[in-house]
Amino acid sequence: MPPSHPFDDDKLKEECGVFGVIGVQDAANFVALGLHALQHRGQEAGGIVAHDPVQGFNSARRFGYVRDNFTEASLMETLPGPLSIGHVRYSTAGSKGQTAIRDVQPFFGEFAMGGAALAHNGNLTNANALRRELIERGSIFQSSSDSECIIHLMARSLQQSISERMKDALRRVEGAFSIVAMTRTKLIGVRDPLGVRPLVLGRIGDGFALASETCALDIIGAEFMREIDPGEMVVIQDGAIESFRPFEQKKPRFCVFEHVYFSRPDSILQGRSVYETRRQIGVELARETPVEADLVCPVPDSGTPAAIGFSQESGIPYAMGIIRNQYMGRTFIEPTEQIRNMGVRLKLNVNRALIRGKRVVLVDDSVVRGTTSRKIKDMILDAGAKEVHFRIASPPTAWPCFYGVDTPDREKLLAARMTESEMCEYLGVDSLRFISLDGLYRAAGEAKGRDAASPAYCDACFSGEYPVAPSDMINKGFTLKAAE
Repeated sequence: MPPSHPFDDDKLKEECGVFGVIGVQDAANFVALGLHALQHRGQEAGGIVAHDPVQGFNSARRFGYVRDNFTEASLMETLPGPLSIGHVRYSTAGSKGQTAIRDVQPFFGEFAMGGAALAHNGNLTNANALRRELIERGSIFQSSSDSECIIHLMARSLQQSISERMKDALRRVEGAFSIVAMTRTKLIGVRDPLGVRPLVLGRIGDGFALASETCALDIIGAEFMREIDPGEMVVIQDGAIESFRPFEQKKPRFCVFEHVYFSRPDSILQGRSVYETRRQIGVELARETPVEADLVCPVPDSGTPAAIGFSQESGIPYAMGIIRNQYMGRTFIEPTEQIRNMGVRLKLNVNRALIRGKRVVLVDDSVVRGTTSRKIKDMILDAGAKEVHFRIASPPTAWPCFYGVDTPDREKLLAARMTESEMCEYLGVDSLRFISLDGLYRAAGEAKGRDAASPAYCDACFSGEYPVAPSDMINKGFTLKAAE
């Protein structure tokens, strides 16, 4: 498995991306392309399952990038058929950083009425309790992933079809889930009742596709039809789509961090361009936290749209003060201690001629542990900057996410231990300001800001208000935020 790079350790990481296609020749090839477009959602491993009427189910699971595995004709020829699903993974549940191949999705199960495969984006907050219950009743788990619970719950259901068994199983789980699944003849997509994680539907020729993001539809030339609604299950078979509502209806709470960081800027979320939302975050940030400076520079690449918006609103010139090495991937080399000490310089370099003598505003998407921010500040000062001001395109990340994002323990989050002024001093910058929750909501389309009584988004990582109680973590001693 590729080693993590030092730069990657100080970013929040999405758990995974899912993709499925039905009704096209060699569907697995389309799935490989879709997973390539979703690679930003998981770089640790990927898997594809396909079904052919003659050869039945076939699967391939590999560590590393899609491009390094699922572009070989010899492999793709083993995945024939008009129906296929796939998954790219970054582990949150299970053995973080020590993934075994058995943990790589999609998961496959053989039931009395035939086989089924399932790929899951999100995290089940009651997986530990379910796992104990299932093991006590005789289930034998093959992986450490919480997603496998769904397969076992389906196996124990008494319903007569796989889609009904899935409804049964998903009514037992808590947390966040966007799922693509397949039987011998059906492609199935489901979102949890709050719609925390994204899932979209597209049309390709006479077939259909399900994907975590619209950018994955674009890469295969599919036409975006609509988002799967929160709490909706779609079953696609023989060119027809059936829609079901198997869960109690709730007010949606889509993950606001999808707008800030996780999704690709060329995707569409909730009818809004992700790029435009991020640019508008920069506009709001400039209005809320003005500063006198000579240049606005993004921390590549995630800070770029917000930096453009900040520049446009403030009138301070935008400049590429930090250049990203596009060829420095996670598979670079096994880092020696000397190379580790170079840290972020392996991936980013300062444009010295531009920075020298300037008052610089650095725009980044978030501050997690603060380690990378300190290194970037040092690089800017070493290049001769006169002042360094950080502007952050999200509120302080003070709480862990339990819905499919790899967040450090709360004590490792800088904002959980320090005030904004203390963080500013710790980072050693001239000023540090975050966008407010209201400002973030305005940028995401809520003109009146955040409705404290009924927020439009899941913002637990900022507010500490969890829309689904993380029961497994509470049982382990996690303390929820006290009611105000």
